[in-house]
Amino acid sequence: MSHTLTPGDASYATHRQSQGSCLAQVNMNVKLFLEEPKLSEPEQNNTDGGAPEQPGQSGHRRADHESDRKSPPPNSANPDSGHSGASDETAAGPEVDLAGILAGWPVGGNRPTVRMVRTSSGERAIQVRLELGLLQFALTGRPDGRRPHGADSLLDWHLGRLQAHRLRTGGDDGLQLTSKECAALRDEGVQVYHRYVALFALEEYEAVVRDTGRNLRMFDLCRDFGASQGDRTVLEQFRPFVVMMRARAEAAIGLAGGDARRALLAVERALAELRSHFDDHGPMGGFDQSSEVTLLRGMRDALVPRLPTSQRSELEERLRRAVDAENFELAAILRDELRALEY
Repeated sequence: MSHTLTPGDASYATHRQSQGSCLAQVNMNVKLFLEEPKLSEPEQNNTDGGAPEQPGQSGHRRADHESDRKSPPPNSANPDSGHSGASDETAAGPEVDLAGILAGWPVGGNRPTVRMVRTSSGERAIQVRLELGLLQFALTGRPDGRRPHGADSLLDWHLGRLQAHRLRTGGDDGLQLTSKECAALRDEGVQVYHRYVALFALEEYEAVVRDTGRNLRMFDLCRDFGASQGDRTVLEQFRPFVVMMRARAEAAIGLAGGDARRALLAVERALAELRSHFDDHGPMGGFDQSSEVTLLRGMRDALVPRLPTSQRSELEERLRRAVDAENFELAAILRDELRALEY
């Protein structure tokens, strides 16, 4: 299975004004996927789960820098690395010429840029063709196939920490994510973002719902436990896009099953969630100006006429309950849907 991935599928990388080093790091990682790849040296002995080298650390190195030393013995493998077992993290691996592979999958024209393949072990993997090479993602777990601390992902490991802390203390007090830990989680989230954009192009909608939900949990974790204000807020600007992508995938699943109502409910939930998001985080009028909201409203307007006429009474009853509960965001959405049924 293959598909052409266009820049419009990846509007997540909308350029906004920098909000400090945290935001600059996120935007840099996203742009590596969307724009022409930049050549860079692989980072050695990375101890934060994949965070890029900070400004001021590149260029000339002292001869006794960690990356210039011999690799540690196998039994001292870095616990924060993504490897599940002991390995020499400075090893470059076998030298393989990719020219033949790339020549067999040329770029340009209407050629597909995303495809699903079988690995030598029989597992499915996703490949994305770039102008200067290709990316390959594992279909489950971390896209790079690594297992930080023996867990499926760094997020899973931190969620396990949170659960253990709550069982031990009865609450969340005393638990905090350092800026380094938040940076590593963001880097892992960028990998997952790359994967779900490709999965959406391949119409693997269940997996898109899985990955978008996973990144939203990561956003919540950093928001609730980040050590600095930047760690807690930097990802919130991306929440509308992830919510929108999840709703698109959920709606596609509903429509594939012939269930327009399920598709509409997914869009309704997303619109209500985005209204709450913009009410909490701004900017003023951000909800009506949001491109994600515009897209979802268009989906809603297209879905409502596909509902059976018998569902008008159900919409009216839901509107009544929403007004009684003073859920005015949902009430506004339901009024729009009832008006759409009149046309």
